[in-house]
Parts: sequence; C-alpha cells; structure tokens
Amino acid sequence: MLELVKAGGWLMLPILICSVLALAIIIQRFYTLRRSRVIPDGALQAVYGQYKAGNLTSEYINSLREKSPLEQVLAAALINRNQPRAVMKEAIEEEGRQIVHGLEYFLGALATIAAITPLLGLLGTVLGMIDVFAAIVTAGVGNPGVLAGGISKALITTAAGLSIAIPALIFHEILSSRVDQLILDMEDKAVQMVDVLHQGNIQ
Repeated sequence: MLELVKAGGWLMLPILICSVLALAIIIQRFYTLRRSRVIPDGALQAVYGQYKAGNLTSEYINSLREKSPLEQVLAAALINRNQPRAVMKEAIEEEGRQIVHGLEYFLGALATIAAITPLLGLLGTVLGMIDVFAAIVTAGVGNPGVLAGGISKALITTAAGLSIAIPALIFHEILSSRVDQLILDMEDKAVQMVDVLHQGNIQ
C-alpha cells in the first residue's frame, strides 16, 4: 500500500487527507443522526403528560430546549401555545430551519469531497501523462521502463480519487435521505403538538 502511495506522487497526500475527512464525517453523522437521539421514543407523550398536568413552567420549557431536536421543536410550540395557530406554526418552522441546518452539518463537506477527489485523480492523470511525454522526448519510446513511472502515477491517482469519491457520494445520499426522513417525522410530531394545544388530544 505504501508503495502505491509513493508511486502516485504528491497528489496522493490530498487524496488521503480527503479519505480521512470523509470517514470521520460519515462516522460522526451516523452517530449524530441516530433516531433515538433526534426523535426519542416517548418524547411527545411526555410533553403531552406535562401539558395535561398543567406543568408547563418556563423552567420545564427551557429544559426541553437543551434536549433532542424534536423536543426543541416542541418547546417552540409550547412557548407560543397561547398564540393563534398560524403564529405557532411559524415559530415551529423557524426553529425547524435551525435544526435542519444542524442535521445537515458536514454533509456539504462530504459532497465537496465526493466532487473534488475525482478531480484530484484526473489532475494526477494529467501530470502522469506529462511525465510520460517528457520521458518520450528524453529517451524515446524504446524503453518501457522509462515510461512506467508516469503511467503508474496516472492510473494510481485516478483509481485512488474514484475509490474515495464513490463511497463518499453513496454515504452522502444515504445520510441526506436519513435527514429528510427525520425532518418529516419531526414535522408530523410537531403537527400533533399543535393539535394538542388547540384541541386537547393526541394520537
């Protein structure tokens, strides 16, 4: 492996850095986007229980804002529980936009890595071919060993760039889909909370 990295030339360094960053982002996002962390089971029912018991104190609502993303959205609804439905929904949407930004954190960087690593590989291909033509000018085409260095650099960097870009792109799509599903589920819970505050029942 080390020999391949050396054969690929200096462009292998940024490609390897991209691979480490991509792996770190993927692990961090899978950990952060666990459903149990974003939408804890029983969170909506717990808030409903406090509502029915008349325990919606400012301390309780503030404590919700320090918990899961779902509970932060519910806290926005509770703060505006005495406001018209439209005002309450606007507050929820505003809170939701900030939460969505947090859920999508680093996904842009992962998409960037998926986009630039093939380009780095292509640059390695171009530089490798430049070395090949320089060798041809210097030594002619009669000695394949002279050409091997440039050709191997071209192939190795291209393969390395694609081997990082393809998984990064796949995981970006997987994580983006997970974020979308979590957002839809939070919207559903938020609508239920609005119904609770205006109609007094919950599903």
